[in-house]
Amino acid sequence: MSPLFFGAGLVILNLVTSARSQKTEPLSGSGDQPLFRGADRYDFAIMIPPGGAECFWQFAHQTGYFYFSYEVQRTVGMSHDRHVATTAHTPQGFLIDTSQDVRGQINFSTQETGFYQLCVKNQLNHFGSVQVYLNFGVFYEGPEMDHKQNERKQLNDTLDAIEESTRKVQNNIFHMWRYYNFARMRKMADFFLLQSNYNYVNWWSTVQSLVIILSGILQLYFLKRLFNAPTTIDTKKPRC
Repeated sequence: MSPLFFGAGLVILNLVTSARSQKTEPLSGSGDQPLFRGADRYDFAIMIPPGGAECFWQFAHQTGYFYFSYEVQRTVGMSHDRHVATTAHTPQGFLIDTSQDVRGQINFSTQETGFYQLCVKNQLNHFGSVQVYLNFGVFYEGPEMDHKQNERKQLNDTLDAIEESTRKVQNNIFHMWRYYNFARMRKMADFFLLQSNYNYVNWWSTVQSLVIILSGILQLYFLKRLFNAPTTIDTKKPRC
């Protein structure tokens, strides 16, 4: 095999691999420009095909707290198994925790700085796609919230108290936002469940109504056949 064909094969393999995975932040940070790390939290819904998997990368500093929650909102296809498998890995590729259920959480403290990998797999459902709502990110409860390595300036007691109170309020607002996302996940899952039950009841009611009408028509037809008196002539008379 020539080097030209070998290089083309590596480029195609790289494109296929990058197309199957989605990263929240690019890993390319060469040059004088600082590395773009994206946001600290994300929440969105994604469709996963039968037997497929989706992976995401989230940057986190050391001494942070990482949270990851998910819920299967609906299934599309022949199968209706709503269980999915989720995994979390360290920047070095080591497995942190797994969860396999309709809804679940993976929470842990970040021991190293880097991109943490989150994967959602629809491996138990080979005949239907699933819509999964994801909510993940990282937060910091100490002075590391600003993500800066510069030395902190000396402040007086009044400004320190204001800063501490502001940080507490910000943390409380953040946790309230997380609880709101939990409620939104459950609301959408309940909405899709009610919609599915509504369509199921309407479909079965229509089928049963058609069966009842058809049964009445057939009964009326056979009853009329019982009272049909054949015409009698001299050459054709009913037998006893």
